Amino acid sequence: MRHGDKINNLGRKKAHRESLLGNLASQLITHKRIVTTLAKAKALRTFIEPLLTKTKKVASKEQIMHNHRIVFSYLQDKAAVKELFTVVGPKIAARPGGYTRIIKLGIRVGDNAERAMIELVDFNEVYGKGSEKAAAPAKKTRRSAGKKKSAETAPATSAEAPAEAPSTETPAAE
Repeated sequence: MRHGDKINNLGRKKAHRESLLGNLASQLITHKRIVTTLAKAKALRTFIEPLLTKTKKVASKEQIMHNHRIVFSYLQDKAAVKELFTVVGPKIAARPGGYTRIIKLGIRVGDNAERAMIELVDFNEVYGKGSEKAAAPAKKTRRSAGKKKSAETAPATSAEAPAEAPSTETPAAE
């Protein structure tokens, strides 16, 4: 019976599964986006999210080295650990969690397996920087338009509105 066993074994023994997830995690850190099967992507998300969280918690120099060693014990790749702590860590420091995104890509032709792309959220140009820059001016224009509407409706209800109405009609008559 498998009561309470929530880990996806991916059809592998423990050592093989840990090696697979470590390699996938180091490739995800290096390339910021990888394509794999949906089951492996979901397993990788639960594997890598705590490692990404360890890059944020910095209290002392000893703790920094301790976190480096812990992450290295999972990844076994010095280049990926260095990339994680120097490039990825500072960029995700403000994010409270949810560092990865899984996007389904359909089925693989050869064996009908569901494919998925897993990526680091803060390193996507389409959803990240580009949409924030496009969304920020839209919010500002909406806010300013909302202020203008409220400013226009306020004088219309006040006593100043009849004084402004004739002044706008006189230039139209000329």
